[in-house]
Amino acid sequence: MQKWLKNAIDYSGDWLEFQMCQTRQPGCVFAVFHKGKVVFERAYGYSNANKGERLTPRHRFRVASHSKSFTAAAILKLCEVGKIRLDDPVGRHVDGLHAKVANVTLTQLLSHGAGLVRDGANGGQWIDERPFADKTQLLEALTKQPVITPDTRIKYSNHGFGLLGLVIESVTGEDYCSWVRKNIIIPSKLKETVPDGPLDHGIPMVHGHSAEFPLGRRVIIPGTNPTNALAPATGFISTASDLVQFFSSLDPDAKKSVISPASRRAMLHKQWLDPHFSSLFQYGLGVMMGNVEGWEWAGHGGAFQSGLSFTRLLPGRDICFSILTNAIDSPVRSWSDGILKILKTFSSNPLPNNFSHRWKGRWWSIWQAFDLIPFGNRVIVASPSQLDPFSDADEITVTSMDQGFISLAKALNSYGEEARLMSGKGTQVREVWLGGKRLVTERRLKAELKRKYCK
Repeated sequence: MQKWLKNAIDYSGDWLEFQMCQTRQPGCVFAVFHKGKVVFERAYGYSNANKGERLTPRHRFRVASHSKSFTAAAILKLCEVGKIRLDDPVGRHVDGLHAKVANVTLTQLLSHGAGLVRDGANGGQWIDERPFADKTQLLEALTKQPVITPDTRIKYSNHGFGLLGLVIESVTGEDYCSWVRKNIIIPSKLKETVPDGPLDHGIPMVHGHSAEFPLGRRVIIPGTNPTNALAPATGFISTASDLVQFFSSLDPDAKKSVISPASRRAMLHKQWLDPHFSSLFQYGLGVMMGNVEGWEWAGHGGAFQSGLSFTRLLPGRDICFSILTNAIDSPVRSWSDGILKILKTFSSNPLPNNFSHRWKGRWWSIWQAFDLIPFGNRVIVASPSQLDPFSDADEITVTSMDQGFISLAKALNSYGEEARLMSGKGTQVREVWLGGKRLVTERRLKAELKRKYCK
């Protein structure tokens, strides 16, 4: 692994842990895949915050709509062996549909271009008010015509992917979960992934958590209920390490995959641009796509009542990362953007030199924490409390082992002023001065706050 990437991944983990504590999230797992293996995997916080049960990377998470990427891979696999074609009308394989539903193609279903209802007339399954639809209930919902005219815009539909599951069952003669396990999960060498719950006895399942409001505290949301006929849309249970392994295999350049390079290119071909989203959001075949400051990503997010998750592949860069959380209010999409920005910043800057390396570390004032990150003879003063830690960051130009000056800063900060490291006994840095601002270690700040204000 290149040194810049190792540094970037290490800092991403530190930043993510800070973010998790700051937002009072119960738990989070972060994993990174590179050059054919998981190179980083770490759990933060708790599986059950109310009982103080620590989270581990082996805890299984409901990864919800990540399921759609597995289902899309299954459909493409069946296309490769001649069982189906992407331009098949779905009614060729599934009976009992409304005539206009029967006429939509598999491509339209995979890309959310079929115009179908999202979750049926009653989406109470998402708030534990009713079970997820079984096959009969799903087909009943699909006897009604599409909500909008197909192929006019992207319209996300869990029912559409449930219908793709029925296609798989129809053409294989097998239960969806069984066929996908044998033909997608096992060949992908995923050992911690199943298409739906419940889990076998003894396998650790993470506990989901509500938001702190309106109760003023989090309550446990199990998230263990089976998803029945909606498993192809939202049923999968997995780990961050399994997800990065699978999504890495969807890169057209991947050396190993259960589907061909042509199928992978088809999945990552942009079909739709969401016309009503604050950031760039596109959809291929069972795959979300976007762009963060020029770095393109592909992957999927997941939202279950027990937590939120996001996995992003960087096609052509041989990097894939996944963030799994166990609370319904986690800012996981923003964290994913933040990690992309961290990776880009580290990739586009030189490694620290002998002088600047000494400045590396997290320092505190009463106002906030600051991360000093050295690149070449410069040190960026990043803010771990921000979703983009490098946004509007000051910079220090290092002139000697312990001296420098603030060479880039906002007007309100101390541009042009001296920056220096102050050592205690030996050579260990005790505090940092940025102009007239003194920064200390977290431990020292805690002691000072207690001495001054906790009398």
